[in-house]
Order: sequence, then C-alpha cells, then structure tokens
Amino acid sequence: MRLLSARLIISLIVGITVVSLCTSYYQVLMQNRSMRKDLERRAEVLGESLARNVERDLERDAQTRLQRTVQQFANREHLAGLAVYDPQGHPIAVTTNLEPLMESAPPIVLGALKQNHATGAFLRMGIASIHIYALPLHNGDDLVGSLAIVHDSGYIRAESMRIWRETFLSALIHVVLIVLITLLIVRWSIAGPIARTASWIKALRTGRAVSARIKPVDMELFRPLAREVATMAESLNTARTAAEREARLRDSGESIWTAERLAVHVRSRLADGRLFVVSNREPYTHVQKGKSIEVNVPASGLVTALEPVLCACDGTWVAHGSGDADTETVDANDRLLVPPDDPHYTLRRVWLSKEEEEGYYYGFANEGLWPLCHIAHTRPLFRASDWNHYQEVNAKFAKALLEEMEGVRNPVVLVQDYHFALLPRMIKERRPDARLAIFWHIPWPNPEAFGICPWQKELIDGLLGADLIGFHIQAHCSNFLQTVDRIVESRIDWDHSTVQRLDHGTTVHPFAISVNSADLQTKLLRESAYEERASLLKSLGVRAALMGVGVDRLDYTKGILERFLAIERFLEKYQRYQGVFTFVQIGAPSRTHIKRYHDLQAEIEAEAERINWRFRSDQWKPIVLLERQHSHKEIEPYYRAADLCLVTSLHDGMNLVAKEFVATRQDERGVLILSCFTGAARELRDALQVNPYDIDQTAEAIRTALEMNAEEKQQRMQRMRKTIREQNVYRWAASLIGEVCDVRLESAGDNQFRASAVG
Repeated sequence: MRLLSARLIISLIVGITVVSLCTSYYQVLMQNRSMRKDLERRAEVLGESLARNVERDLERDAQTRLQRTVQQFANREHLAGLAVYDPQGHPIAVTTNLEPLMESAPPIVLGALKQNHATGAFLRMGIASIHIYALPLHNGDDLVGSLAIVHDSGYIRAESMRIWRETFLSALIHVVLIVLITLLIVRWSIAGPIARTASWIKALRTGRAVSARIKPVDMELFRPLAREVATMAESLNTARTAAEREARLRDSGESIWTAERLAVHVRSRLADGRLFVVSNREPYTHVQKGKSIEVNVPASGLVTALEPVLCACDGTWVAHGSGDADTETVDANDRLLVPPDDPHYTLRRVWLSKEEEEGYYYGFANEGLWPLCHIAHTRPLFRASDWNHYQEVNAKFAKALLEEMEGVRNPVVLVQDYHFALLPRMIKERRPDARLAIFWHIPWPNPEAFGICPWQKELIDGLLGADLIGFHIQAHCSNFLQTVDRIVESRIDWDHSTVQRLDHGTTVHPFAISVNSADLQTKLLRESAYEERASLLKSLGVRAALMGVGVDRLDYTKGILERFLAIERFLEKYQRYQGVFTFVQIGAPSRTHIKRYHDLQAEIEAEAERINWRFRSDQWKPIVLLERQHSHKEIEPYYRAADLCLVTSLHDGMNLVAKEFVATRQDERGVLILSCFTGAARELRDALQVNPYDIDQTAEAIRTALEMNAEEKQQRMQRMRKTIREQNVYRWAASLIGEVCDVRLESAGDNQFRASAVG
C-alpha cells in the first residue's frame, strides 16, 4: 500500500509539474510574442507621426530644433530615445542618453538607408536589450537621412520572468494540496475497504452469508488479496461452467424473436398504455381498379415489425392517406380498422393538398433533408416555401395524433423518419405524459455537413422533444450528439448518450433495423439455383452461365452508376467472363418528377445502354435493367438464383436489400458484395466489403465472388444468416419499444430540483 501511495504521489508531482511547465512555456511564448508585436506597432506609429516633422527640420537645416525634438522623447515609457542620421550614416541629432550607443549608425539604420525601406529589429547592445525601428527620411524624391526610434525591450524579459515565478509558486501550491488530498483518499477510500473486501471474498468462497452492501472491486488494486481471489476462482470454476452452459441454452431458446413473442413482450411492457405510430407511408392503401377498390400492402419492413404490436395492443397508426380511393374507405373521423381481413388496430389517415405534399415531402424532406443526410455529393435545396409546408404538415400530423390520444392514459408514440423532425416537440408540449420515440431511418451527417441547413436549430429542437431518438448505428448517434452540441444550448452526457435541454432529457441510442428472416425462408426450394437462374435469364432473353443481381430504388445514393462502371471494368480485365456473366439491375423508379431523380434515371439508362453496346453479342448482354416496381415475391427468385448480389450504396443508413439477399439464401450459397458506407456493413462482416467509389476494387470483388470456392461461400453465408436470424426486425422493434417504455417521465418537481442543482 505504501508503494502504491508513493507511486501515485510521485506520478501526480511529475504530471502536474510537466503540465505546469508546458503551460507556462506556452503562456510566456505567447506573452513575448504579443509584447514584441505591440512594441513594433508602437514604434511604427511613432515613426510615421515624427517623420514629417524631422524631414521639415532637415530641409530647413534646423539642427537645434532637431536636437530639441529628439531630446523631448527621452525618459518616456520604454522609449530610450531617438537618433537622426544623414544619408552616409553620420549622426545629426541623438537623444543624450543614447549617445554612447548610437555614435555611429547601427547596421539596421545603414540597411534602411541602403534599401530605402523602413525596418525594425530587436538587438542587444552592451548589456541593454533594445528595439530599433529605422525609417528613411525624404525631401521630395531625395533621400536626406534616417530616423531611428529606440525602445528599451528589457521589460519584456522581466515580464516573462514574473510569469515563470508566479507559475512555479502556483504549481507548488497545487502539488502540495493534491498530494494531501490524495493521501486522504488513499487512506479513507482504499486502505479501509481492503480488509472488508478480503472478508467478503472469503465469505463468498466458503459460502457464508455476505453483506449486500459490500461490492466486488478491481482486484488488481488489492495485491494482498491475490491468493484469496485465486482460491475463490478455482472453487467456483465448476459452478461457473454449469452456469455458462445453462446461459447458452437459454440464449439459444430465446434468441429468435417472432411476431408472437414481440406482441406478448410489448403488451406486458405497455401495461395499460396504448401504442401510436406515426409515419408518412401508410400500411394499407386503397386504389381504384376499374369500378372496384383494391387494397395494396406496401413492401415495408416497418409494417412487418410494427403491425403485430399494434394488433396486440389495439394501437393506432397515423399516416398520410395517399391512395386515390383512401377517402372512400374511412369513417367521418378519417379512421378505419385494419388489417382488412381481420381488423385489430386503427389506421388514422391525414390528408395533404398537392401543394403541401410537393413542399413538405418532395421539397424539404427529399430535396433538402435527404441529400443533406446522405453524403453522396448532391446539393441539398432549401426553399422557404418548402420549409413552411414542412412546418404546416408536421403541425397537421400533430393535431391528428393529439386527437387520437385524447383521453388515453400512458400513451407511447413511435415517430418514423425524417419527415417529422418537428413533431416530437409539438406533441411533448401538449402531452408531457406521453413517452415518445423517433427513429431516424437515414444517416445523420457530421455537424459541418448538417450546418448548411438554414433551419438546423428548429430541426434539432423539434427532435429533442422526444424521450428517445434512434439511429441505425452508433456513428450516426455520435454525429447527432456532436450536432446538438454545436447548434443548441444543452447539457450532454457523452457516457450515457443523453441530452438535457429545456428541462427535458433525451436518450440517443442505436437500433439496427433488420428483416423478417422467417418470411424469407418459408418456401422450400423446388429447383436448384442453377435451374432457377437459367429460367430467369431465359425469360429476360439472355443466355449466360453466371448472374449477379442488384435491387434498388433509382436513387443517387445507391451507387448504381458506379456499380455499372465496376461491371464494365470487370469485363475489361477478365475477358473470359464476357458472354458468361450477366448482371440484372432491378430498379424501382422513385420521385421522378424531382429533376435530380429524373436526370439520374436517364443517366442510368444511357450508361447501361453504352456498356451493353460495347460488349453485347447475339444472345448475351452484360446488364439487364428492369425499371419498374417489383414485389418481394417477384424479387426473391433473383436473390435465390444470383451468384452474387451487389450493394454499392454511396451512403446508407442500413440497407435492407443486403439482409434480404442473405436471408433468402437457404442454400447457403451466393456472395454479398457490400459497400462499407452502409449500416449493414457493421453486422455483415462476412460480405466482401468495398468502397463503391473505387471501381477497380469493386471489379476485383466481383471476380473474387465468382471464383470463391463453395466451402468458403457456405461458411460466410452461414455466419451472416445466423446474425440476421438472431438480429431480426422483431428484435429491433422489441428493443426500441422496450426502451421507450422504460423512460422515466420527469415531473415538475424533478425539473425544479435539476434546475436548482445546476444553479
């Protein structure tokens, strides 16, 4: 213990001394630099103000007056005096106390005369430290002499020594105080608990009763207990082994989340509360088909995850009614019960005008926030009119949600995505008793990138109305917290990822969304991947032995153009695959009336056509572009038949296509080539990860995937499928809802106590 105390004290003394010396050195350096600059500036100002008077005296040959002029500047603060020289450097007038030093012109004066340019320098003459500023004197264009302004610069050194002395004394006092405090801490907080901890460990080893107040601590700190700890570890080894075996069994039994398990879990967590979900997209749309109305179910992982929960707890889903027959299927309060075949929860539709949808959804959300959050080098567009619509629509959804929550105790609200950044604050102000979470499905950029948004403060403030903010990965959480720290006044607990603002606490955590792997594994394989691939390619009018697949919306963040360039480069480098490998790009047109998306679609079509024209033969072409909406049922055969799947997003929050491909491969074949800029790359580490901007690297990954041996493919796919099976979409929903249900709502008394504590 004495050795530990000595080491600790010596370390503190050395550390504090080094820090103090470094700090003092830097402070002295900065002070010297500042004082030197100040002295130089004063010399220049004085020289410019005197030069004209001295030039007039020289012109009139008034040496007596000139001597009187230089003499009057003797004994001023830090000013040693003045000297005037002729063009040859002979003194004309010199302040009396400077005559011994300035009998002949110093080199700096001669230099100023020679160069005909003002100059200054710090010099040491004898035992004196001085600064001389010399400037040429003129009569018209003729050089008539030089004026030297001499300052005593010794005070700068004296000031530096004063700082060193004060710092040394301060460091000495700090060292003494810290050593005393450390000794007290070691005595009271370490030496005492050692004996109690030793007793605790012995009691634990022998099975005797143990005081609950004594907790285990870091054993490295207590070397005298090492033997007792070793004995305890040996005696508990058998029990620990049994416990681990039981834990593995329990984990295996509970690792797979299902819709039923999620429903039971959330129902128990909600207790007497009700769940409300808010999203832009609705879970069911009604569209006119001739004289009848048809129900469509959008392909959405969100619906898959949340519908069982809403059914189990009689919840409500608030969404934009976008179907052309939606108005015909709701009641007087814009509600209807869904699912249509077995109603269990309420869908509340919110109606938007064409102008509102254009400004809020296509404008601010998708021309502003979408490119802002996806660092894919597309410039965000921010229009004041779009921002106004965004505010109005958020307020409209808030009004609808508050109507649905009226009279409901303990409501739990899940807000989905970047369309509703303002909604949490609007709801929290009216219903502080609501537990509210928002999940941001897209990336969150760094503070510098987000800082270009004109309404950044309003967006951050709106989001911080939530009790819980979820992102896909920790990096997005960190970016968000850094953005909050820069933009609004708040208190951030970085260790626990919480933000305190306006007497309200917000937790920021990652929740990696996934897919329902069970739904993608229910069908038995009735034919091999080879047979299914041949059938698919035949239906596309292409003959090829190998096939790759890509499934994306036609969006500039998905890296489709870069993907095509990589395929072109692959076929250039490895000509043996020409006529053998075909890539099928399933691309769903998206937001086509936005110019950037319209232009992108044309670029993708042109690039595919160019590459096909370059390589195609009679019955083969390298790229097949399928530009229409495809259902999961239509896409799954391509997943099952493909030799590889290319996911080359330039920036993506998660990317569920990668997970869908893996979940579909029951044959444990196929290779996933995955952009390192996706959230999925954090989980699917057995994918071939690439930088989509590196065309050659992606081309090489295609070759590696096609030539990988079957055993390695199987091992990689097995590990990825295990990850997706255990971390499925139901687990995502359970984690998100479970955490928001655990939120402790703050009362006015809590806020008052916190405010007084901060004050």
